[in-house]
Amino acid sequence: MPLSRAHLKDPSIVGPLGGLLLSGVRAASPMMVVRALRWYRDLARLGLHLPLFLVHDVGMLYAAPKEQLELGPRAGFDQVKARVPNLAGLVERYHAFVGEIAGSEASTRARSLRLNDDLVVVVLARILGSLVQRTGAKPGYAASIPLDPELVRDLDAQLAALYQETPRDFEVRILTQLVQTRLHLLTLADALDLDTLRLLGMLGPESSAAGALAHVDLLAALSSPAANDIVNFSLELLPSVLETRRQQASGTHAVHGYAGIGPKGSLDSMVLTELAWDDDEFARRMVENEILFYTREQAPDEARRLHYVLIDASASMRGDRQVFARGLAIALGKKLQLAGEEVWMRFFDSRLYDVQRARPGQLPAAYLLGFKGERGRNPARVFAQLATELALLRAREQRDTVVHLITHAALHVPRPLVTEVTRQAHLFGVFILPSGGTLDLEYLDLLEGHAVVDHATLAQKTARNAAASKILGEASKVAKPGSSGQSVPPPSLRSPNSVRPPPR
Repeated sequence: MPLSRAHLKDPSIVGPLGGLLLSGVRAASPMMVVRALRWYRDLARLGLHLPLFLVHDVGMLYAAPKEQLELGPRAGFDQVKARVPNLAGLVERYHAFVGEIAGSEASTRARSLRLNDDLVVVVLARILGSLVQRTGAKPGYAASIPLDPELVRDLDAQLAALYQETPRDFEVRILTQLVQTRLHLLTLADALDLDTLRLLGMLGPESSAAGALAHVDLLAALSSPAANDIVNFSLELLPSVLETRRQQASGTHAVHGYAGIGPKGSLDSMVLTELAWDDDEFARRMVENEILFYTREQAPDEARRLHYVLIDASASMRGDRQVFARGLAIALGKKLQLAGEEVWMRFFDSRLYDVQRARPGQLPAAYLLGFKGERGRNPARVFAQLATELALLRAREQRDTVVHLITHAALHVPRPLVTEVTRQAHLFGVFILPSGGTLDLEYLDLLEGHAVVDHATLAQKTARNAAASKILGEASKVAKPGSSGQSVPPPSLRSPNSVRPPPR
């Protein structure tokens, strides 16, 4: 369907759509082009203004199955290429660049991952972002094109006319820079961390609600030098974690005795004298909710436990300790979610950072992978703030809270502060020892359980995975509700090399 006259007067529509004449990839369905419109708009929100045809072509090569794409120049390009000097040569070399990406191993593997739109945006920003930085070029129109399938239906026949509606200096400058930096862009494309993309895809969409801020977290995760090690460790743990199933409890109201009379209930609990009314009166009482029923005793619904995963991000957690802590946190969060629990994630160094609330079926994995803490170390301040916040949370929501602390073995906190935290929540610790270090903390007897991971364990892949699996298995059993409604402390998480505190 041809574009309307109103559309033809809108540069934000004619500009990007007309540029598609330079495209070297054709999608089988108009809805696939609408996905490209979203990528184009999201990249602009990140400050990366790129031509739509470039976003469309490279994005499709990473997001769409190969059988749904066709490579080659667009019909109608011959009508306009003679009007712009050197345009034919630029476009030809650009199409060769597209063919090289299409045949790369990274592109082939990415298609099999079925990346969601947010991950495709991050891939495009990672590969093509340098073009914007090098040229500084901006289009003469806003990136506000509507996500309307009707705009891209039967578009090929109109591309030549749309291309000539707007000056194309922006597209030519970007193409020129792309041809000059082709090898750099191909290197970025080949160096994509596909394992990180795979993990993020497994843990659910990251930015469906958070927008550009979540894209920034995703970019930080792909750019972090340590992220790949954390991802590999998490992927080693996740197969066993994904076997977790939520245990369902069964029951029936009939096990409880009658407690009174009320206007709601089932037919078998109706007060028998209600049947004495004539049909009209009975119908009126039914409509106006005046029918009486026997009500039964019932325990109030038990709120889900809140699991508070607290991760040390200070300088003492660099290297293998950081990899173990964050990989364990990701696997632990996923395991608790699959068990039906609510999970909050939080980093600390000299202070507590903002809480990251895990939504159902999703974890803030990009945030965990890319976070950097650079504020020193102050455990006393951290635990004082934690105790205050847990007290407020307990007063407001009356929920059972479990704090999982993953930290360095030298976390020296005044005993009264730890006592205050344990008054508000169950506290379990995972302490990572330095090389040749020992665990000597005065508050260990206040914890309901703890595990110790030494340097030798971190250095051996098999031992490291076994230690993490043991911690995950025990941590998923914590704070089981007992018959009295209180939490039953789990078995100790102490490993064979734990150091018990001296008797007091």
